[in-house]
Amino acid sequence: MGPYVVDFLCVKAQLVVEVDGSQHQPALSRDEERTAWLRGRGFRVLRFWNNEVLQQTESVLEKIRIVLLEPPP
Repeated sequence: MGPYVVDFLCVKAQLVVEVDGSQHQPALSRDEERTAWLRGRGFRVLRFWNNEVLQQTESVLEKIRIVLLEPPP
């Protein structure tokens, strides 16, 4: 996506899902820039930590489902 690499993208739903590990702690301001850039182009951005995806998979999927039920911006 432009100058960025995203983890998961659904163009039709205008949704980006990012899965972040501990390596993202020092890069939080860069992640905020990326999120702002994506939102500025009409994308919704969801962020989850690796441990959420691995240990709370159903909860993560439910959050994604809820967002997908909303019309794209």
